[in-house]
Amino acid sequence: MPGNSKRRGATRKPGTKKGAVVGSGGQKPKGLKGKGPTPKAENRPGHPAQRRAAAAAARAERRRPAGETPELVAGRNPVVECLRAGVPATALYVALGIDIDDRVEESVRRAGDRGVSVLEVQRGELDRITGGAVHQGLALQVPPYSYAHPDDLLREAEESGEPPLLVALDGVTDPRNLGAVVRSAAAFGAHGVVVPQRRSAGITAVAWRTSAGTAAKLPVAMATNLTRTLRDWAGHGLMIVGLDADASMSLDELNLATGPLVVVIGSEGRGLSRLVRETCDATVSIPMAPWVESLNASVAGGVVLAEVARRRRVAGRV
Repeated sequence: MPGNSKRRGATRKPGTKKGAVVGSGGQKPKGLKGKGPTPKAENRPGHPAQRRAAAAAARAERRRPAGETPELVAGRNPVVECLRAGVPATALYVALGIDIDDRVEESVRRAGDRGVSVLEVQRGELDRITGGAVHQGLALQVPPYSYAHPDDLLREAEESGEPPLLVALDGVTDPRNLGAVVRSAAAFGAHGVVVPQRRSAGITAVAWRTSAGTAAKLPVAMATNLTRTLRDWAGHGLMIVGLDADASMSLDELNLATGPLVVVIGSEGRGLSRLVRETCDATVSIPMAPWVESLNASVAGGVVLAEVARRRRVAGRV
């Protein structure tokens, strides 16, 4: 019988028998930890299907018409923040040979859970598609935002069963301000946000991230002519109130808050444009300490929307 032979070398010396080692050997089957379902071939770094998918994505990007090119978010922190916020994405680019940290692992895991293609590319290729940005070996492709029509915002607001509350931005060019306004609008019960087509920030990846994903739930419309849109909404019974430092009333006097309302927020520097100001039924200012000149556009919008929501809650309890 093997192991019982008296031949030299046929038996193990006492005390040399190995015990359980790291791995599956010597462990109970129920104690083994699975690694989860096997990712699709196109999501597995280094797999031929993944390389084909990366090449196809690069070809599609080169053929895409001008104005429809998706945006790339570069950098480990911005990418993982976008994925945490639920920003829509079509591809996650990972450079070959990078140092893996928690942010990279989380980004790849979240992308895989959402069905986003994980494409492993050469660092030089990632440098090219990000325009030389500091990407730290990670970039997220975000598709162009699909804007609603201003008429759709008005219809949905009227069908909500509540007094319509809409927000309009007049020349706000910082996407972080836009994202913050969208977040405040969603938090305080607004039915939608409208931005002008020209001289205004759009829903970019930066705005998506600042909105903390609320841009996926609150419709944002784009108006070809903001003044015409505001006049059209006024014709449907909505009162147009603009934020202005030299306003006709204080926020404390905003009795219009409980009715159908449009809150117009001006740009970071010059405030409301002349035509938009003339279109407003009233302008309102925020009471502040005399030594404070002004508030950031998104902060001012959040303050006014919070007051509107408060007045509506009080009116609902009367």
